[in-house]
Amino acid sequence: MEFGIFSVSDVTRDPVTGYTPSEAERIDAIVRIAKRADEVGLDVFAIGEHHNPPFFSSSPTTLLGHIAARTQLITLSTAVTLITTNDPVRIAEEYAMLQHLAKGRVDLMLGRGNTVQVYPWFGHDVRKGVHLALDNYNLLHRLWREDVVDWDGNFRTALQGFTSTPRPLDDVPPFVWHGSIRTPEIAEQAAYYGNGFFANNVLAPYGHFDKLIDFYRDRFAHHGHGTREQAIIGLGGHAFIAKNSQDAVKRFRPYFEAFPLFRGNSLDDYMTTTPLSVGSPQLVIDKTMDFQKRHGDYQRQLWNIDLLGLPVEAALEQVELLGTEVVPVLRKEMAAVRAPGVPETPTHATLVKAKYGNAAPRQPRPAPNRGDNVTGTSPYEDSDPAFAARYPEIG
Repeated sequence: MEFGIFSVSDVTRDPVTGYTPSEAERIDAIVRIAKRADEVGLDVFAIGEHHNPPFFSSSPTTLLGHIAARTQLITLSTAVTLITTNDPVRIAEEYAMLQHLAKGRVDLMLGRGNTVQVYPWFGHDVRKGVHLALDNYNLLHRLWREDVVDWDGNFRTALQGFTSTPRPLDDVPPFVWHGSIRTPEIAEQAAYYGNGFFANNVLAPYGHFDKLIDFYRDRFAHHGHGTREQAIIGLGGHAFIAKNSQDAVKRFRPYFEAFPLFRGNSLDDYMTTTPLSVGSPQLVIDKTMDFQKRHGDYQRQLWNIDLLGLPVEAALEQVELLGTEVVPVLRKEMAAVRAPGVPETPTHATLVKAKYGNAAPRQPRPAPNRGDNVTGTSPYEDSDPAFAARYPEIG
């Protein structure tokens, strides 16, 4: 079971002090937050992708590459990578490069995005968002697994004899999650490939994601990847923690009430009817354990702890409390109730082991005079017959 944090990269006025940080200050802050998450032993840091104000994270791979150089152990992910408005060729190349720089500490979550105006900015129609997501991921999946790809899809120019570079680290693609709020087609695609499914699990009332998670579990089993209970599921959440619940509510209330999305709503109602966790470490532990009761065993829990204009000092305090008082207890309690045979989140190491066993991983090396792929043959010297004979399963 993995625990971590995510950010949507909003730049929001602090309603208590009246101060709005600059984009530069927020970028510096998020690097500090990610670094602290690594230091206190959290498993995952994820950043969203946005191309419009008031957000700053338009280039997640650039940001995560920098964070990779500043951290040691934490897995770096996205909270979301836009599979709709991004060219899947660029996603394949940029995240493979990030995977190399981070020495495998990378996975990513794909999603459609819900900011309508972004679609025409990148030459697409929001009404075709689901079709774009399905078509583009089908290509991305192949680009990471085939040295040479011919492709004639519905939304981009055709490819002939195309090789995405660099090849994934050890020729093993990053693990992929598919995130969705309401779309069964995305859950079906995740299940078809045996990928992970991430239910946002924020803002919406309890029960909102029940049917979608159950649908994904059913389809995961239907496609032969394991039992329903072995499906790979992640959950999101919002958290604000203080030493006692009264202080947490008092400190968080002005941020909740001032944020446009929540105006006119009651914080107390949201705390009761949604997964929003505001309170002591024990309250957050209890509420997270309730997620397990509602949805079954799952693999990844992420919280958003730096939104709504919270100052960076408060966000760092949240990371500290998660890492020292919440997550250590959750690790023990989740393990105590976890059913036998439930898999952990796939990592680069486990995926390499599953593909190669004890054999050495493939390390693609461009071969002389094989730069022209029009023949459909691989341009890499380790794809020759001798290599294929040694490792027929990957040759």
